[in-house]
Amino acid sequence: MLTIMAVMTDTDKRSSTMPTHRRQVAPTPVPDLSLGVLLFLPHRHLEREVLAAVTAAGHAITLAQARVFQRVDHAGIRLTRLAESAQVTKQTAGVLVDELQRGGYVERIPDPSDGRARLITITAKGYQVIKIALNRQNEIEAQWKHHLGPRASDQLHQALRKLREITDPYA
Repeated sequence: MLTIMAVMTDTDKRSSTMPTHRRQVAPTPVPDLSLGVLLFLPHRHLEREVLAAVTAAGHAITLAQARVFQRVDHAGIRLTRLAESAQVTKQTAGVLVDELQRGGYVERIPDPSDGRARLITITAKGYQVIKIALNRQNEIEAQWKHHLGPRASDQLHQALRKLREITDPYA
């Protein structure tokens, strides 16, 4: 467990000529990283690496766009559901989808189940980006498996699948 040494400075306010005294305060324990943080750190690394690979391949997709794009279902998704799953407002999702559409990564098509609604679908160019992203993701996951070892990697995967049962409303 890490500790932080805090140094406090006491200044005697009665006289500006009085020297400043320093005293050490007992170490304050810093708790171990929470499970939430430990889950977030590898995700952030993966997200950063995948986006770098996509960008290096010539696709100018921002992190915000990528977070919305990765939630577009292969069969298509309505904007309201996309916004909900990306945890952004419908307006924000609309702006990001507009940008992705201008880039040629998604398109809006009529929803066959409701002529008034539109579905956001992935284009051929969007599937090229997915291929690049999946290749980089697989490389990173192979590094993690090598680092953890096959047994620990499998156990982690099983534990996270189990945790998904109570944390993912879209599963």
